[in-house]
Amino acid sequence: MSHSPARALTASERDWLTVRSYLTEHRYDLAVDAAEDYPPARRLAGTPLLAAPGWLPPVPIPLRDIRLELGDAAGAEVEVTDPLLPRRADGTPYPRYSQAMAELAAPQVFENRSTYRLTEADLTSAPPRLAFTGGRYFDGIDTGEAAAHEYAAARLGRPAPGQLRRRFADPCDLRRRPANLAISTLTLRLDRKAGRASFLLHRRDPAKVGHAGGLYQVIPVGVFQPSGEAPWNRQHDFSLWRCMVREFAEELAGRSEDYASESGPVDYDSWPFARQLTGALDRGQVRVWCLGLGTDPLTYATDLLTAAVIDSDVFDAAFSVNLQRNAEGDILAAREFAAHVIDRTVTAEPVQAAGAALLRLAWRHRDTLGG
Repeated sequence: MSHSPARALTASERDWLTVRSYLTEHRYDLAVDAAEDYPPARRLAGTPLLAAPGWLPPVPIPLRDIRLELGDAAGAEVEVTDPLLPRRADGTPYPRYSQAMAELAAPQVFENRSTYRLTEADLTSAPPRLAFTGGRYFDGIDTGEAAAHEYAAARLGRPAPGQLRRRFADPCDLRRRPANLAISTLTLRLDRKAGRASFLLHRRDPAKVGHAGGLYQVIPVGVFQPSGEAPWNRQHDFSLWRCMVREFAEELAGRSEDYASESGPVDYDSWPFARQLTGALDRGQVRVWCLGLGTDPLTYATDLLTAAVIDSDVFDAAFSVNLQRNAEGDILAAREFAAHVIDRTVTAEPVQAAGAALLRLAWRHRDTLGG
């Protein structure tokens, strides 16, 4: 991350950057510590990830069984007054955390794009349902990332009023804050003949991403959002599977994020990659499940936990298996999907809370996923 060299920074801006750097460098430990502020019963699978009642289904849900609802109105803007925001040379504070990031510590990709804001969730109802309205990417930065900054400042001994973390006392309360949903997918390559599966992890580069830089995460992961800002994308892209297909293409097949959807909606039926994966899904060569929903205790990032089990021949045909780097970081070598590997990964490496919970839950439900 870098700051603008056009002028000298104020003492307030330098102090903000010091805290921001500390947050970036210590995200994993800070998240583990932040989880201690919540009852153990709220944590998923013994990890720091938090869940509300109705967010953890007893068995994995086929992705297509989840009912999605999209409200007409955009979500109400949440005014957040953050006393820890730095001040410019003229003495005025930055109005929002996202603006301070944009001017002082912007990652390579940092755009206030349209999102689907999660407003209600019940994965234990019949049918399981998720309700959304319109949102923006910076909504989550201005609330959750700002609250994480507040936590880091307190850890450094700065005068930190704790105002944001008190306001969002229950991070899983979707009425109190805007929640941009990320779809986190554990991708399992299944070799049926050998009876073995493997999985990939992604190290998110803090210079390239606005959230969870420096941590390991499952791959692919992407914010649930339209492919572009044109109005026709809002309804056309309102599909968990279509969002996942785009993330598979970007993170594992090397495709850019530009779908030219400002001039017309994405034609998923004629796009060869989408047609290939969707056809495999229809034939049972790809099986996609939802295992739960959770919120990060430090940043309040909210993730839908999904697993995609892909037969090895389909996986090898669809993805650049030698791809070691993408636009958001480094892809680590494949690991065996086995209890001892998952235990070592979750306990000894800086895995983001959502990824750790997903690995634990996937192993718990391995019979269902493998079938």
